[in-house]
Amino acid sequence: MKRMYHYKECGLDNIWLVDGYQVRRTAYGEAIAIEDVEGLYDLIARGLVEKAGALSGKEIRFLRKHLGRSQRALGAVLGSDEQTVSRWERGSTAMPAAADRLLRGYYREIKQGNARLKELVDRLIELDNEIDRPFRLKRGRQSGSEKAWKIAA
Repeated sequence: MKRMYHYKECGLDNIWLVDGYQVRRTAYGEAIAIEDVEGLYDLIARGLVEKAGALSGKEIRFLRKHLGRSQRALGAVLGSDEQTVSRWERGSTAMPAAADRLLRGYYREIKQGNARLKELVDRLIELDNEIDRPFRLKRGRQSGSEKAWKIAA
């Protein structure tokens, strides 16, 4: 009977593989060959996104890396800086619930192909980078003869 493999290489402590791996003997000792690593990481990430409770620091790091984002890039998405993301990942500061939810939603949108949330977040980051951009409003005609407030171009 094949024993389960404690897959620590992904950076998480609670991943055990029932199958999908092979133990190979090499000149340097035993080596583990994992089948379909990308599929495995997708499944782990989906499990993290759908789990109850707050994400741990290691889980935040796993999702960030699986998204291919730096701490700075993820911080920009979540409205934080890279030092804050680093503190979340180390577990020295808890990630706020709103950032946790946004990270989960952002992951789902990117990995499941519906990029509407990603487009919104990317646009918000772009707007954050514009210095002292005025918020211009004007009164203009809508349908009919009434004037209404709208954003000026």
